[in-house]
Amino acid sequence: MGFRTLAIEKRTSEVWSLLGMVKSEFSKFGDILDKTNKKLLEISSTMELASKKSRTIEKKLKNVEALPVGNENEFYLNESNVYENDINDNDTE
Repeated sequence: MGFRTLAIEKRTSEVWSLLGMVKSEFSKFGDILDKTNKKLLEISSTMELASKKSRTIEKKLKNVEALPVGNENEFYLNESNVYENDINDNDTE
């Protein structure tokens, strides 16, 4: 055998070794993709459930009247005061 043949055989062996490592890593990558897909399906299912719950709540609140815009700010200010009073009452106990 000539020098070139030996060099080619050596490089061929290196390529096969590298391909073996790539195959192993690609298999691990496939497993990670499968796990990711499973989690994404789980998230999608949870989002669908949350969306259904949101629609159910919206239907139940459909007949509830909204506060007029002018009263809305007053409502939040009053709620803030109630909250602050509750905190102050708890501090004195």
